[in-house]
Amino acid sequence: MSWTEATLHIIDFEGNKTSGILEYGLVTVRGPEILETRTRLCGPIGRIREEDVRTHGIREADVNGEAPFAHEWDLFLGRRKTGFFGAHFASVENSLIRSVWPFPGTVPDFTGGAAGRVDWGPWVDTGRLLPNLFTGLTGAGLADLIEAFGRRDRLEKLAAEHCPEDRRGYHCALYDALASAVLLSVIAEEPTCRHRSLRWLLEMSAGSASRSESLRQRRLF
Repeated sequence: MSWTEATLHIIDFEGNKTSGILEYGLVTVRGPEILETRTRLCGPIGRIREEDVRTHGIREADVNGEAPFAHEWDLFLGRRKTGFFGAHFASVENSLIRSVWPFPGTVPDFTGGAAGRVDWGPWVDTGRLLPNLFTGLTGAGLADLIEAFGRRDRLEKLAAEHCPEDRRGYHCALYDALASAVLLSVIAEEPTCRHRSLRWLLEMSAGSASRSESLRQRRLF
C-alpha cells in the first residue's frame, strides 16, 4: 500500500516541560487530503516564562481555567491507534507527549508487522523528509520550506478555514501542524514519491543513518 493511502496525524505542541503543553494542533491527513483538524489551549502545569511568551504568544491569562493537556488521553491514544503521528522535527513533539504519557500501550504496526508497538513513534518527520528528498534547500524551518515550495497561499487559505482567528501564524499549534501537512502534500504530489510505501516514508524521516538502517532491518518493530 502506498503511504498516501495511509491515515497520518500531524501534530504540533506549543509549550515545554516547565509550563506543560499549552496548545496542541492536530491535523489528520491521507496523502494531500486534510480529513480533520483539532486544537485547543491547555492549562499550564508550571510557570510560563516571558521568553516563551515572546515565542508562542500564550500568557497565563489565556490558559488559566483551561483543562490541562493530560485530559486529552482518549483523543491522542485514539488517533495513534488509527495511524502514525507526524511533526516537523518530531523529537520535540515526541519528548513532550512522553512527558505526559510515557507509552500509549499497545498500538498497531501499520507497516505490516505482525506484532503491535508500545511507543508513540516512529514518527513521520517533515523537518527531515524535505531536506532528504530535495536538494538545494537553504533552510529546514517551516517558514523556509513553505516559501521554498511556494505554498504560502495554500497555508494561509487553510489557516483561515481551520485556525482560531488570533492563532494564524507560526508558533501557533494548529497553524504549524497545517504547515507540516502542506509540506507532506509536496511529497505526495511528487511522482517519484507518491507511490512509495509507508516504511519508506519512515526511513526517510529517520534522524540518522543507524536509525534508518534499523528501520530497514525491522529491529524497531
